[in-house]
Amino acid sequence: MKLSLKPLAIATSLVVASLPMNNSNNVSAAEAYPETQYSNYPVALSFDREFHFSNNAGVFELWSPKAQQAKVNIYSRYNDTTPEMTVEMILDPSNGIWHTTAGTIESLIGKFYTFQIKNNGKWLDETPGIWARALSVNGEKAAIIDFNLTNPEGWQADHGPKVAHQTDAIIYEMHHRDFSVHANSGIKNKGKFIALTEKGTRSTNGEPTGIDHLKELGITHIHILPSYDFNSVDETNLQSGSYNWGYDPINYNTPDGSYSTNPYDPATRIKEMKQMIKALHDEGLGVVMDVVYNHTAIGDGSNFSLTVPGYFYRHRADGSYSDASGCGNETASDRIMVRQYIINSVKYWAKEYHIDGFRFDLMGIHDATTMTLVAKELKKINPNIIIYGEGWTAGDSPLPAKERALKDNAMMIPGCAVFSDDIRDGIKGHYSKADDRGFATGKIGNKETIKFGIVGAVAHPQINYSKCNNSKAPYAISPLQVVNYVSCHDDLTLTDKLAASMPEYSVEERQRAAKLAQTIVFTSQGMPFMFAGEEVFRDKKGVHNSYKSPDDINAIDWNMKHENRELFDYYRELIRLRRSHPAFRMTSADDVVSHIRFDNTKSESLISYSITGNANGDSWNEIKLIFNGSDADMTVNVKRGDWKIIARGGVINADGIGSCQGGKLTVEHRSALILAR
Repeated sequence: MKLSLKPLAIATSLVVASLPMNNSNNVSAAEAYPETQYSNYPVALSFDREFHFSNNAGVFELWSPKAQQAKVNIYSRYNDTTPEMTVEMILDPSNGIWHTTAGTIESLIGKFYTFQIKNNGKWLDETPGIWARALSVNGEKAAIIDFNLTNPEGWQADHGPKVAHQTDAIIYEMHHRDFSVHANSGIKNKGKFIALTEKGTRSTNGEPTGIDHLKELGITHIHILPSYDFNSVDETNLQSGSYNWGYDPINYNTPDGSYSTNPYDPATRIKEMKQMIKALHDEGLGVVMDVVYNHTAIGDGSNFSLTVPGYFYRHRADGSYSDASGCGNETASDRIMVRQYIINSVKYWAKEYHIDGFRFDLMGIHDATTMTLVAKELKKINPNIIIYGEGWTAGDSPLPAKERALKDNAMMIPGCAVFSDDIRDGIKGHYSKADDRGFATGKIGNKETIKFGIVGAVAHPQINYSKCNNSKAPYAISPLQVVNYVSCHDDLTLTDKLAASMPEYSVEERQRAAKLAQTIVFTSQGMPFMFAGEEVFRDKKGVHNSYKSPDDINAIDWNMKHENRELFDYYRELIRLRRSHPAFRMTSADDVVSHIRFDNTKSESLISYSITGNANGDSWNEIKLIFNGSDADMTVNVKRGDWKIIARGGVINADGIGSCQGGKLTVEHRSALILAR
């Protein structure tokens, strides 16, 4: 995630926009709620909704133990400024929950509501609460709807793909708008959830796009960038084409209206997101949701601050917000009710929306205990669920480093995987230095780092960890804890990185480097991850941080699929190779050590190794992989035998492209040689 905290330039209609950003609603650090005050509220731990019907009456609840008073405002229409009814709430001191009843099912369906609390003698601004499951446009008010009417036909029987292990998944990261908005996508509902329900879509030159493209490519899961209600796109002015990645949360438990066909109807966004998920599930594809519980779009005026002032955030000694997110604040997952909020929220998405996995933004801001519990609780709901995140922060935090869910602490969060910046930077060069090269682009000095990535960041006796660039020691319990990739939504696309670091080379040579880079990723131990459009050589015109850039920067030009069809076919075969052979998907460190043997190669630009012994039940007894990152062809000695050639010179076929007897073989420049027997 790359995001700078932005002023509410387009969100002046939001209730929270009028609040000053001066910490006025928060308690000082000296008055910050000690956790012991909340340990006596066991009932509140399961609290995950603020409205429901009971015996035909509307039940409103709000967890705000320190509030002096609380009330609920009920509105007839989303844009009403005066409530039709205001009801005082009563505090249950045993659990800190305020509650009241009002209305009936018949009188409340279609209405809207907000909460207000009195804090330090002052009524704070209205909030839809922190558990709103349906919203008015721009998330100003919570909405009361019949959720049964949001379920697509067949929803009760819907489920995602079965994935025995995380290493069996192949992740494709996409932004809803990027994927479908281009004029040549052939998709009708551009930039919407239901774009992914359209079958038979074609680009202007006849290539499959949309969900057909995903099926053709062969990935197992799509990773959707933030899809909850976020701050930076005005849902009342979508015709402006405003864009954002969505790493600025407002309401965590409702889809964002900008991706629906009608943001004014609270049910539409819910139903259409479910339709998208079901359409993908029907095609055997899982859905991973990008979640950002580490910070909120604003501090003082957030729903957290308007509900339990001060409690949900970490603070510095002077009372100001700590900022490990780089976005103005950070949440305090180590506090019991913040931890419970995160756990209950992801459980809600997994149950109500059938989400198949979660990617945690800046996961290192969260404590390891929280992430361990997240994984434990989600696995109870769906044993096939996938959990991974960024094992770092964007700044320092009051939470001690030893307690954080960092990459270096991966062994403390066994149910979660972390992104490997080791293999990323080792392959292509440092992410923040556009002209820096990596192993696949001819740089010397990254060999051990690539080997580190190949074994999935576990301990292996043939790796000299002192020579690795980012990590000087293994951090994964097993390959299940590692996500391998070369690019994502952050920073330069692989295409742009290659253009910046190899300006003197032709597009053909850059694509050779791209193929080599991805071959390393997809044959390494761990879970492979790719950025949408890499397979058609997508670029973003050199923009690093395109979080609010227009469509002409972010949209995937689907005509590039025809222009780069040979590259697409390489990706497709590479994915098929991985899915066909479990040797690339080992699940234990012991298996990795037992089955992977590196050869001694003098050149720093040459890596050669074997996966032996029918690893992980593979049909191949031995797989030989040789990577040449240099500008020159190289000769290697391969032991004699009947070998099937799987990849050579930038050509790949999972079924083989020929045979050889071993001996002296040429590995072409900037390419992979893969043999099997």
